[in-house]
Amino acid sequence: MSVGRTLGLAAVLSIAVSQWTIAAPGDTVKSVPSPFACPQGLTYDGSHLWCVDRRTDMIYRIDPADGAVTDSLPSPGYVPRGLTWDGRRLWCVDADEELIYAINPRTRIVEQTIDCPASRPGDLAWDGTYLWIVSDGDDKIHQISPEDGTTIVSLTAPTANPVGLTYDGTYLWVSDRIGDRIYGMTTDGGDVIYTFATPGPHTWGLAWDGRHLWNVDYQTDRIYQMTSTGDARYKRLTHKTEGVEFLHQVRNHGPDTVQTLDVYFAIPQERDNQEILSPPVFDPEPTAIIPDRWGQKVAHFHFEKIPPSQFATVRMQTSVRLHEIQYSVDPRTIGTVDQCPKEIRDMYLADDTKFGLTNEQIMKGVKEAVGDETNAYWIARKIFNYVIDHIEYELAGGWNIAPTVLARGTGSCSEYSFVYIAMCRAAGLPARYVGSIVVRGDDASYDDVFHRWVEVYLPNFGWLPVDPSGGDSPWPSGRANYFGHLRDRYLITTEGGGGSEYLEWGYNANARWTTKGRCKLVAENFAEWTPIETAAD
Repeated sequence: MSVGRTLGLAAVLSIAVSQWTIAAPGDTVKSVPSPFACPQGLTYDGSHLWCVDRRTDMIYRIDPADGAVTDSLPSPGYVPRGLTWDGRRLWCVDADEELIYAINPRTRIVEQTIDCPASRPGDLAWDGTYLWIVSDGDDKIHQISPEDGTTIVSLTAPTANPVGLTYDGTYLWVSDRIGDRIYGMTTDGGDVIYTFATPGPHTWGLAWDGRHLWNVDYQTDRIYQMTSTGDARYKRLTHKTEGVEFLHQVRNHGPDTVQTLDVYFAIPQERDNQEILSPPVFDPEPTAIIPDRWGQKVAHFHFEKIPPSQFATVRMQTSVRLHEIQYSVDPRTIGTVDQCPKEIRDMYLADDTKFGLTNEQIMKGVKEAVGDETNAYWIARKIFNYVIDHIEYELAGGWNIAPTVLARGTGSCSEYSFVYIAMCRAAGLPARYVGSIVVRGDDASYDDVFHRWVEVYLPNFGWLPVDPSGGDSPWPSGRANYFGHLRDRYLITTEGGGGSEYLEWGYNANARWTTKGRCKLVAENFAEWTPIETAAD
């Protein structure tokens, strides 16, 4: 092997290792054994972990270095669930008695008992002043007074199966025992900021040690130390490899001849969520490959003299690997909208025919949604919540302008996108749209509906996907699933900030024609997916 090739391989390996070692939220740092077979509540006292066990009705002090049990004491009740540390005492909730006990671990004395405000309580957390308790009886998280158990604030839990709970000084962390997920959520509105898979198959208690999360798993009987934040901008999760054929057909039903037909195809590019495994092949060959004013690459096809009862067909074939992708954004690191680069603001704050940035309906919505918020992340998130709360999905045909859609209260995915972009831009936040071909249900499927959503630009981060048309869910985790997350079913073809000189307001493809006499033309777009088995799968 030559020296040059050896150095090249070393560089590739170095890059691969560097990328692999970048931490992402939810990465496991290490694990230690739990003290017994039925661990549930978990907490950290500044030097040791404490874990309550349902079978032995004991609370164990654990060395976080190796899992060794260094002390133990009996729980006050016979169905102990949650556990937290207030700086001096352990608080333990009993599911049978529905009581919360404050225990001095040095004397073993129960110094206080208060009523639990909810049925089927799970874990506990301490925020420095108040207790928090999660309950899958009412699917709520309650902030309560440690004096008498009075409820101060109640938040909707991220999902219907919450069990574990802890507080890191900024966010509440909640584990879901059915979905095998952990969520980081705000204490004011209950918005889910982080979501990732649990390290084990039956998650339970959570603890925070000042730097890392700890999660005890009921099935593996291990306690996992995990990262809650990280340097990784995103994490690729599941993936699928597919061949796709996209067709655009224009049929002339006559009785006269079509004079000219111009067809434009958006050419998919490499993105965070997709790898283009083979360059797109077109049939026929395009007349030209040209960029539009947004930088979107477009294949142009020109036809002349299409007689009646004939049609023109354009095909694009390629193979792709589509990834489910989860972006990781810490709102505390995101700046204000005026910190976005000037070239981004100049391009993606402009008004256009579908937006109406100065329209009274849009301005009113922005004022109600954003208020005096200055953080770009929270501007995007508050507008996201506002659009979801004020529009219902309805695929009725046609694309109305943003003020009309917002006033009407119903819209398609494109109309949701127009409203969201308009409100973001009116608030000073750069926004654009992307359009895609979609794997519908089975991996061998057919798509003639397609899908469009939005990307917003966050200073100190970059572009983030936001799909307001998909976020209409009663659960905070359902909403969060459409803010900074994409499934492995989208091939993004189109990226634009408004009307295109070739694609106009469409995506994937567009067609224009001229006729002389009477011609009835019908245009049809559709895609067919074929699964491909590869070694990477």
